[in-house]
Amino acid sequence: MTGRFMKHRFKPKGSVIAALDIGSSKIACFIARTVDDEGHYEILGIGHQASQGVKSGAVVDLGAAEQSIRQAVHSAEHMAAEAMKGYPLREVMINVPGTLARSHNMTIDAEINGREIGDNDIRRAMATAQEQSLSDDSELVHTIPVGYAVDGHNGVRDPRGMYGERMAVDLHMVTGETGALRNIATCIERSHLDIGALCLSSYAAGLSSLVEDEKDLGCTVIDMGGGVTSIAVFYGGSMIFSDAVPVGGRHVTSDIARGLTTALGDAERLKVLYGSAIASITDENELIDVPQIGEDNRSHPNHAPRSLLVGIIQPRLEEVLEIVRARLHDSGIGAAAGRRVVLTGGASQLPGIRDLAQNVLDKQVRLGKPVNCAGLADAVSGPAFATTAGLLAYISERSHEMPAEIMAQVQPETLFERIQFWLRENW
Repeated sequence: MTGRFMKHRFKPKGSVIAALDIGSSKIACFIARTVDDEGHYEILGIGHQASQGVKSGAVVDLGAAEQSIRQAVHSAEHMAAEAMKGYPLREVMINVPGTLARSHNMTIDAEINGREIGDNDIRRAMATAQEQSLSDDSELVHTIPVGYAVDGHNGVRDPRGMYGERMAVDLHMVTGETGALRNIATCIERSHLDIGALCLSSYAAGLSSLVEDEKDLGCTVIDMGGGVTSIAVFYGGSMIFSDAVPVGGRHVTSDIARGLTTALGDAERLKVLYGSAIASITDENELIDVPQIGEDNRSHPNHAPRSLLVGIIQPRLEEVLEIVRARLHDSGIGAAAGRRVVLTGGASQLPGIRDLAQNVLDKQVRLGKPVNCAGLADAVSGPAFATTAGLLAYISERSHEMPAEIMAQVQPETLFERIQFWLRENW
């Protein structure tokens, strides 16, 4: 059933909204307050915590994940305490990792019979698509209209106000795995919170980091997280394709730990301090200290050339980007994906990743960060927090795409539909 995890909906001016990004490497919470009825908001509190109990986007330890969520939310609440007047946070929007989601496109035909096309005609078509997409093992996450046709004339951006006999609506539907989402929902509920909305991670990253021309002309967002690399393609102002690869920055760290026989913590430190996605001519001459597993005596440093570290990092990242390139090619979206790529996520901050992505994908690449979220501190305004900021953008700008919102607002046209609507609302 649509919205089995979600409580409710768009918030008017002065409401507190919160985003909770549950990732494999970190959990981040942004608390904001809407400042007008147009969806603009101001940041009140920020909290983030190293993630525990989450692997490749899925919860693998309920207790550890719950503890990490509580700590991140508590930190954000503490910062926002004065603005919230002591009231605890009640509702959060959460991300759906790409590995837990599936997307497909479908077209719905609607009879107009010569009338003027209105909002309800579009909502009815979207509601019909949702009913056809429902299943026991999946939860509907997004119903995104990407194009319209009126009486066979394609390329209509907004059919409202037009007249015709028939309207076709092209939709991008995203569903999430019910079992995995139920585990996430359990952690949220144990933290005494409700889920207000769900949003695909890569979609949120795109909403926060893309400019309008990129969304319109065609752009691919590659969100490189700790355990998942997610893809979202935007065209005509909407997301038209999404996918994910269950590989991220943590896998690079694991490769370093195995390749250099060092602890995971030391491998992460080496990656951050000395790592690069592209080799340089000076790497062979630059020595780095690689602590060996189980050796406490640091009086005899274990030196290795930096080229050895880069030689471990680069092949793994090339592999990920090549898989992304293959997924984009197999999707059939072709020219709609455009020549523009925006990289987000914590793993995209590795030096040289932009040049490597340009070489592998043969596209123009830039590093993305939240551009539509004013007031963020420097520490949380980079690519690693694009998804968290995008969750706020989604609820403030795209609430009309929420499946529960569509079903709540669609109005029945015929007597039979009115009976169905009454039964749905009352039983």
